[in-house]
Amino acid sequence: MWSDIWNRWKRRSLRSFVSLFLVGVILSVAIAACGGNSENAATTNNPGASPVAANKQDVELTLVSFAVTKAAHDAIIPKFAQKWKQEQNQNVTFKQSYGGSGSQARAVIDGLEADIVHLALALDVNRIEKAGLIEPGWEKELPNNGIVSKSVAALITREGNPKNIKTWEDLAKDGVQVITADPKTSGIARWNFLAFWNAAIQSGGGEEKALDFVTQIYTKNVPLLTKDAREATDAFFKQGQGDVLVNYENEIILAQQKGEKVNYVIPAVNISIDNPIAVVDKNVDKHGTREVAQAFVEYLFTPEAQAEFAKVGFRPVDETATQTKELAAKYPKVKTLGSVVDYGGWDAVQKKFFADGAIFDQIQAQKGDWGLGARD
Repeated sequence: MWSDIWNRWKRRSLRSFVSLFLVGVILSVAIAACGGNSENAATTNNPGASPVAANKQDVELTLVSFAVTKAAHDAIIPKFAQKWKQEQNQNVTFKQSYGGSGSQARAVIDGLEADIVHLALALDVNRIEKAGLIEPGWEKELPNNGIVSKSVAALITREGNPKNIKTWEDLAKDGVQVITADPKTSGIARWNFLAFWNAAIQSGGGEEKALDFVTQIYTKNVPLLTKDAREATDAFFKQGQGDVLVNYENEIILAQQKGEKVNYVIPAVNISIDNPIAVVDKNVDKHGTREVAQAFVEYLFTPEAQAEFAKVGFRPVDETATQTKELAAKYPKVKTLGSVVDYGGWDAVQKKFFADGAIFDQIQAQKGDWGLGARD
C-alpha cells in the first residue's frame, strides 16, 4: 500500500513540476514578447525607419575607389551619415581604400570585401562582375548607366610653359618629357592612352597614324610610368619630373584649391572620362549591408552629392548643371568630346590596346624595361 501511495505521489509531483516548468516558459515568452512589442512600438513611432536599420544600431560599409576621388568622398560621407542617422536612427561608418583603379579591382576580386566600388572605368567593374561578385546588369540599376563622376584629360605644364605645349600633338615633339601613369595598373592611364589615340584619329589620320603617334610618346617621351594618377601628380609637382603631366582635370582643380599654382590646358579635342559606381552584391549580402550600401550609392547622384564632386573638380554628370554661370566658367566646354563607345566599348578597347600582348605591350616592348615604373 505504501509503495502505491509513494508511486502516486511521485507521479503527481512530477506532473506538478512539469506544469510549473511550462508555466515558467510561457511567462518568459510573454515577458519577451512585451519587450519586443516595446521595440516594435518604437519602430512604429518612426514609420520611416527600415526593418534592417531598426534591428542594428551600427553598420560599417567598405568603399573601394580610385585614388583621386578621396577628396570628394571625404566631403560626401559625413553628409550621408548624418542623413541616414536622421532618417533611420542608425549610425553608419565607412572603411575606405584608394588606389589605382585596376589594382583596386584586382584587390576586390582577390578578397578585399568591398560593399561599394567607385572605379575609373566600367571595364574594372565588369571584371568584378565576371568574378561573380556583382550581378550582371549593374549599370542599369542606377541613373546615367552607373556613371557617377566625370572628367576630361588635361595637359599640365611648367610655369611659363617653356616647351610651348598646347595640344596633344606637342607631346610627341623631341625633347618633351611626358608624365603619365601605367595603363596596366591605372584607370586614368587607360583614359590618357585613349585620349592620345582619339586625338590622332580626330585629326583625320587613320589607325596607322594613331599608332605612330602613341608609339612616339611612350617610347621616346615618357621617362617613367607611375602606378596611379596620384603618383603621377607627385612625380611632376613634388619630384620635378617631366615637362608636361597628363592627368584628370579634377586632379588639377584640386591642386589649385590646395594653393598650388598650376598651368594647364584642356585640349579642344578630348575624351569623356566616365567613372562608374556599383554595389558589390555578394559582399553586401554576406555583410547584411545591402540597404545602406544601395542608399549611399543612390545618394551620390543627388544634387547635394554632385555639388561636392563639382567642388573638387569633377564635371557634373547632369550636363544641365554646367549651364550655370559658375560651373560654365570652371568647366569650359570641350569642342570635340570623344567617348569609349566610339571605339567599341571597354571590352573592345581592352582587347585591342591593353590585354597581354596587345598594342600597349607591343609599344613597351620597343622601349624596353628601363622606363617602367612600379606595378602591382
